This record gives sequence, structure tokens and C-alpha cells, in this order.
Amino acid sequence: MQTRSEQIARLVGEEWDVLIVGGGISGAGVLREATRRGWRAALIEQRDFAWGTSSRSSKLVHGGLRYLKEGQFKLTLHSVQERDRLMDEAPELVEAQSFLFANCTGRKPGRHMFMLGLKIYDHMARGRHKSAYHDVQATRMLAPGIAPLNLVGAITYIDAKTDDARLVMRVLAEAQAEGGLALNYVAAASPIFNENRVGGLNVVDVETGDHNAQTHAIKARCVINATGAWADNLRGALAGKPMIRPLRGSHLVIPFWRLPVAQAISVIHPVDGRPVFFYPWEGVTIVGTTDLDHTGDLQIEACITKDEVAYLLAAVADQFPSLAIAISDVVATYAGVRPVIDDGKDDPSSAGRDHVVLDESGMVTLTGGKLTTFRLMAQDALRLAAPHVGKAFAIADERLFAPAVALNPRWPAAVCHRLAARYGARAAEFSVPHAAENFDTVPGTTTLWLELAIAAQRESVVHLDDLLLRRTRLGILLPRGGLDYADGIRQICQPLLRWTDNKWDEELVRYTSIIATHYGVPQ
Repeated sequence: MQTRSEQIARLVGEEWDVLIVGGGISGAGVLREATRRGWRAALIEQRDFAWGTSSRSSKLVHGGLRYLKEGQFKLTLHSVQERDRLMDEAPELVEAQSFLFANCTGRKPGRHMFMLGLKIYDHMARGRHKSAYHDVQATRMLAPGIAPLNLVGAITYIDAKTDDARLVMRVLAEAQAEGGLALNYVAAASPIFNENRVGGLNVVDVETGDHNAQTHAIKARCVINATGAWADNLRGALAGKPMIRPLRGSHLVIPFWRLPVAQAISVIHPVDGRPVFFYPWEGVTIVGTTDLDHTGDLQIEACITKDEVAYLLAAVADQFPSLAIAISDVVATYAGVRPVIDDGKDDPSSAGRDHVVLDESGMVTLTGGKLTTFRLMAQDALRLAAPHVGKAFAIADERLFAPAVALNPRWPAAVCHRLAARYGARAAEFSVPHAAENFDTVPGTTTLWLELAIAAQRESVVHLDDLLLRRTRLGILLPRGGLDYADGIRQICQPLLRWTDNKWDEELVRYTSIIATHYGVPQ
């Protein structure tokens, strides 16, 4: 594994077919699709991989059932197909999730309209997943405690869920295994023009410090802007007309024992009729999401507001009134900003979710879209980039992920499942050096102590929040961001990270501030 300085030297020393800006799922997908075609490809991210939207999503890999109502049949079909593809190729990471929708008299959509939509949904999946209707008695067996007003039954259907940040890391790892380069904490400063078209970027390694930061000129036949909600920033250098409408989606994290849902609950919010979900994930229950115009500075980490907390708690109270879930039950919150194309509609929830690709002076911008369809989005971007690169573009239908390698049969099945989900074909290679003493889980979670060691040694951790909010998810799974286990985390990770005591203490102060400001409950 190359050191960071060696990676920087490689970034500067080579001329790239494509230089990708943005380390979320869109950029990772472009890097993967480029390397599988033999293109020389590098990716830079000004923060951490998956720092933005791709670690703050609803964790769902879904077909977009609600898009059927808006007539977006093509988007739904592609999403269903990509969802099933991901479930086939990475079944430990992208797992089937049953959803239940309570049917209540007088509340829209009604049973027959919903079932009609699900028949289309099931047909798109070629009958692989079946929806069903259940009476009141069966509904209460499937979802104990559910009691919205005028409950008459429920509908169940299948979608999928994932760990969004780990999905990004898996895709990046596949690309790196085929020669791609991915660097976090490297920012795009300005385009380099060659005969009135973009021929590369001036970039800055932000970890060298503000006063010593050195600008590097990186040559590339094509620059691909995959920065999502931040896409207009880079486009501004080309006088591109702003097109992004940043929408904030916020979530609550509640202990599973307080909101025990055996399957995901799909809810129509009683106030505004928007869809909200409660779903089991990593040993907690997540409640989300909101859908609001985000007017804050995009360079500052998004966070939930008091009104959003109240809105989401109202949805819980509507479905599970007897549980009396209160703000004191919330372990953590998180908020992300979605890159939605501004189509002029007043209602944020009505804005289209399809993606856009465009070529401006040789820089290709990819933005909008959904996590589920990242592979198709990446292919569209490379199709537009191909003439600049001087290579033919062809659809590659082979696997995104290398086949998993069998792990030690003496290891617990749950451990093997988790390692395969996170590291795929490299699970055994990564795990064996640390396995003997680290199969235990961090108390209150399903996270293995082993995962912390692997991340510290192999996954480009630069800051403590990289380790606890994205390589692992302890920061949102545990009260106080997992700080109660800081000593144990330090014992494992500090030697592997080669941090001095002063460096660790600085990182702990930084992380504590991030958790309090952006992942707690607003006071």
C-alpha cells in the first residue's frame, strides 16, 4: 500500500485520461467504470471519501416507488434493475429489506392505488420480489405496537438497504485494485486551460496546512466534475449557469429497544403527506427523511434543525403512539444535502431525481440522480468524456465487484458476513493480521473492533471523524459519538495511524466538536 506522499507524487507525475473531482458514490462509480475499461483514472476529494451526501443518505438502495406516482417510469425501472444487480453482486452489503405500509381509512394513497403501483414495481423486478396485503390482525403481528388512526391493514413490499459510506469504500477499492488512484483531502483550485478547453486542474493538498499548501498542476485529457451538491462551484470557473437546488434530508437515530421495528415502516406524514421511513439498521432504528431547501453555506457541514426533529418525531407518534418516543430517546442525528436539479417547482419533494451530464469546455459534469443508479450515471459521464480521452466507449456488463473469497470456516458466520460486506474479495487479506483478538464487537453495536484496526491501517484515515463517522459508523450508532470508548479506540488505532499523543489529543478535540455541533440534538 502506497503512503500518502507516494500517492501525491503519482498524482502529480502522471498524465491522466480522466481526473475525477468528488469522492462520493458518483465519483467512485466513475473511477470504477473508467478503470475497468483500462483508462488511466485518478480521483480527488477535498474532504474525506463519502463526507458529503454519500454518508448521510437514508441508507436505502431502492427502486424509487414514489417516482411512479410522478410518471418517472424510466428512472424507476433503472433503479429497480440496479438495486437487484447490487443485491446479487454484494449480497452482504446490499441486503433485502421488507417494508410495511399501514393502510388507514381516508388516508392517501389508498390500498388499491398503492397495490397497483406495487404490481408495476414487482413487474419491473420480473416478479423477483412480491408485495402482499395483510389484515389488521396480521399487521399487528408484523409490526407490534403500530396503531395509526383508522388502521385497517397493511401492505408489504421489498427494497434494499446498505451502509452508504462502506458502499463508496467498496467501489473505490475495486477501482484501486485495477490501477485507479483515489486521494482524499485534495482540493480542486482552478481549471487548467489548453486552447480554450479544460486540460487539467490545479489542486491543493489541504493537509499540508493553509500556510504551506502547495498547488500542483495535474494534466488530464478530461476532467469530470462529480461533486454532487457542490457541482456549481467548479462550474463557476467556466461561467456555467447554476443548476443545483440543494435539498437537506435529516434523520434521527433511535435505540432499537425504544423503537423496535422488525421491518421498515413506510409512513405518509400526517402533516404534509410526504413519505417518511423507520427502518432497522446496524442495531438502531433510523427515522427519516425530511426534504427542505438548504440555504446554508455548503462548505459547512449540514445539521438537523429543531423543526425537523419535531417533524420526524410527529411521524413516529402517529404510527406508534403508545411508545411515547421523545427527544430524549434520540441517540444521534445526521443531515445531508442532496444534489437535485432545479426545475423551478415550489415543492422540494416534487423536484425530479434524475441525473444530468453535460460537457462545458471539455469538463464533464455529472450531478443529480440517486445512490442506487450510480453505475449508470458513471457510464453516461464516461460516454461524454470518451471523445476528449480519445478512446471508444463501450458498455461493460461484467461485475462491479470481484467475487468474494472464502473466509476461515472456523470464524463465526456473523463475522464472515460482516467482513465480506465491508471488504469483499480482500476480506481475508485485511482481516487475518488482526483477527485473533478483535472478533468482539464494540458494546451496543454490531461493529467489530477489527474494523477499526483495518481502517486505521488500510483505508486512508486522515482524521478521527474519518474513522468513526465513515470507515465505521460508531459516531451515529452510539451516544456522544462513541466517545465513551475513546480509550479502547486509541489503544488499537493510534499505533497503526502513527499519531503522536499530541496529534491524538488534537483529533479528539476536533471530533468532539463535530459530534456536538452536527450530529447531536439541537438545543
